[in-house]
Amino acid sequence: MVKINRIYTRTGDDGTTGLVGGDRILKDSLQVEAYGEVDELNCWLGVIRTEAVRIKAKRIIAITEQLQNELFDLGAELATPAGKEWPQMKKTAPQAVQHLEHLIDELSGNLPELRSFVLPGGSPMNAALHVARAVCRRAERRVLSLARAERKKVSRLREPIRYLNRLSDLLFAMARYESARTKTPEYLWVPGGGAPTKVQGGVTAQKKRPNRLRRS
Repeated sequence: MVKINRIYTRTGDDGTTGLVGGDRILKDSLQVEAYGEVDELNCWLGVIRTEAVRIKAKRIIAITEQLQNELFDLGAELATPAGKEWPQMKKTAPQAVQHLEHLIDELSGNLPELRSFVLPGGSPMNAALHVARAVCRRAERRVLSLARAERKKVSRLREPIRYLNRLSDLLFAMARYESARTKTPEYLWVPGGGAPTKVQGGVTAQKKRPNRLRRS
């Protein structure tokens, strides 16, 4: 059981923060950047989960609840110094990655075929899921940077990197699934900078521009 009785401690006023186990490290270090990005991702999942509750998207509620807890565990794993893990420490397991793959297959099974790249938007849920997907990719890059910095200890971060890689794919699948479930048209990319239009079922059209100059 965790008890948090104080919000501020003043111990970070010198620009350092405490890792799991008590070691102190600069707040702009690669390790803090890594679990800080995971924290930001968890915040976005909180936004998504709240919106899912509002619109009664039961499958998204269940998935985001699980993901938020897994990301909190991942943050603790990343906040633990290399070589200072303990026997009962919660670590990212290969089974967690496999479960994400099962969810992707489940949500993508009946989606319409894509004929263009998807642009974020169409509904608040879709847009928030795409923001989370982009933040997840950034978190993956930060954890990879940390792994490269640790060099010989890279193996301890192999599964977290795989997890974040697959999670970004799941968030993409969730965005498409929710648009299909609510029959909300997706935005698709129009090559050449044309104005994207709302589309249904993977077909898009490009708005024609007037063939004349406008004076300002």
